Amino acid sequence: QVQLVESGGGLVQAGGSLSLSCAASGSRLSIGTMGWFRQAPGKQRELVASITSDGSTNYADSVKDRFTISRDNVKNTVYLQMTSLKPEDTAVYYCAARRLNTMLVSTTVNYWGRGTQVTVSS
Repeated sequence: QVQLVESGGGLVQAGGSLSLSCAASGSRLSIGTMGWFRQAPGKQRELVASITSDGSTNYADSVKDRFTISRDNVKNTVYLQMTSLKPEDTAVYYCAARRLNTMLVSTTVNYWGRGTQVTVSS
């Protein structure tokens, strides 16, 4: 069983920055693509960014040039650096991972974190 534990998040003013991290642990750990989803109240969960084990990244158009995803394969940890935050970035952010090193979408996620709240005030 694999556990994903997020840290970071919180309250920030518009234009500010926040960092999220997510560490994977468990027996027989086999992690491929990792990433972050977010879900705002009344909206569907959406992919924010993903990264394969060899560093290939994918971003939602709404966060390109503002957010940066990275990972440390030795620590089995994925990071999300968020800058120029906007009120519309307010959401619960979920760490996600799959065993395969291929595209990450909500229907292919094998493991979910519990989520961490990010609130951006105007």
